[in-house]
Amino acid sequence: MPRDLLCLGIDPGIGTLGYGLVRQRGGDLSAEGYGAIHTPPGLSLPERLSCLFGSLEGELGGVRPDLVAVERLYFGRNTTTAEMVWQARGVVLLFASRLGVPVLEPKPSEVKMAVCGYGGADKRQVQLMVTGLLGLKRCPSPDDVADALAVAIAGLSMCIGGYWG
Repeated sequence: MPRDLLCLGIDPGIGTLGYGLVRQRGGDLSAEGYGAIHTPPGLSLPERLSCLFGSLEGELGGVRPDLVAVERLYFGRNTTTAEMVWQARGVVLLFASRLGVPVLEPKPSEVKMAVCGYGGADKRQVQLMVTGLLGLKRCPSPDDVADALAVAIAGLSMCIGGYWG
């Protein structure tokens, strides 16, 4: 297992998709880049999905990560939102598979465990840990970006074992 790994973490969404690149060198983590992709709400679902795929290719198509981590989704109530986000997640998985690298799918509790050492951590705790672990001056915004960085950290954790929190 190489000691220098680059993981692309993605927090899927139809309106806002967060992404983050985290490099692990030995015991150190660093953010190599992060951002958000937004789709216009006035577009049809197929147009928004196409926009997501085109934006992923445009912004991240030249990146060569060692692995991709895409958060597994959990929805309790709003099935309409869940359906749209699941479809966006399908676009993300298609993009990830085209990179030709392993794709990991951590559950939200696994992301929290990897980042905070506790699977029941709240969103603010995760954001604070992401900011500290990556040596950032402030928490990335919007929340989807911080979530994507946490997913990348979890992907690295799953790959090498253990947790960072």
